[in-house]
Amino acid sequence: MALLEVENLQTHFRTPDGVNRAVDGVSFHVNAGETVAIVGESGCGKSVTSMSILRLIPEPPGKIAGAIRFQGRDLLKLSDREMRDIRGNEISMIFQEPMTSLNPVLTVGRQIGETLRLHQGLSKQQAEEKAVEMLTLVGIPEPRRRVREYPHQLSGGMRQRVMIAIALACNPKLLIADEPTTALDVTIQAQILELMKDLKHRVGAAIVLITHDLGVVAEVAERVIVMYAGRKVEEAAVGPLFNDPKHPYTQGLLGSMPKLGSSLHGDEGRLAEIPGLVPSLKKKIDGCVFAGRCPKVTDLCRQVAPALEEKAPGHVAACHYAIKEGAIAA
Repeated sequence: MALLEVENLQTHFRTPDGVNRAVDGVSFHVNAGETVAIVGESGCGKSVTSMSILRLIPEPPGKIAGAIRFQGRDLLKLSDREMRDIRGNEISMIFQEPMTSLNPVLTVGRQIGETLRLHQGLSKQQAEEKAVEMLTLVGIPEPRRRVREYPHQLSGGMRQRVMIAIALACNPKLLIADEPTTALDVTIQAQILELMKDLKHRVGAAIVLITHDLGVVAEVAERVIVMYAGRKVEEAAVGPLFNDPKHPYTQGLLGSMPKLGSSLHGDEGRLAEIPGLVPSLKKKIDGCVFAGRCPKVTDLCRQVAPALEEKAPGHVAACHYAIKEGAIAA
């Protein structure tokens, strides 16, 4: 049994203009100790998926349907009290922007200790000692001084390390990292990614990594889920997905990545682009969600939504024209 199983997840929002289908029938699983990346451009439903897992979507206007099973328990059927016991304890989240996620009027030590006192019943002094230990674990120098400082006194990289310390304080089984390296310079990004890989091996937590940065995915993930317009369009292990992407959208994403030395080849070195715009999620899409931007589109694509099919062992894609492994030889 997988640690996390998401089945036919639908997260919709009622708006004055209609129903926004932010996540529309997404299914995936995460095994214990595994790192799974969810990728796609802004607005594809990555962050809404992660917030839905922790039931952090306000209802109304939001509405979550489907099944989210964590260690066999359906989180959508738990009471609010039971969910509070799971959040920060068994499932933790590193939010996208640490400066807005950390409380500016509370010290770093108190914010780490709050989770420990709530879930593990530690005293104030025990919680502070554990906070020092966590800051040491995430590589912050002079941790005894830092626990008494406020978020504005720390650099961006240090604030992100504090967020990781808070998330790992109770030794969760699942860590959700929503764009953990956004707004950090490349050297700090590398340090944070290395830290996450190191801590994963130390504490044994599974990681769901939400990102649009394919370079980050190649660095830390084992399996990748590609989302577009609220739906899953492809899923595979990192190597097969980068080496042989099956869906035209994934091919477009990889083609738009800058490559070393590309500027030396004139027009041949220009980045590829995906033409057109993402379709409105407030209108029901009958065919393929990518049909309006796909270079391979046909009338079939516009009329019939392709099912997710296995195109190679462990490699699924939702495309009528993605070639199955062995089909050419056959």
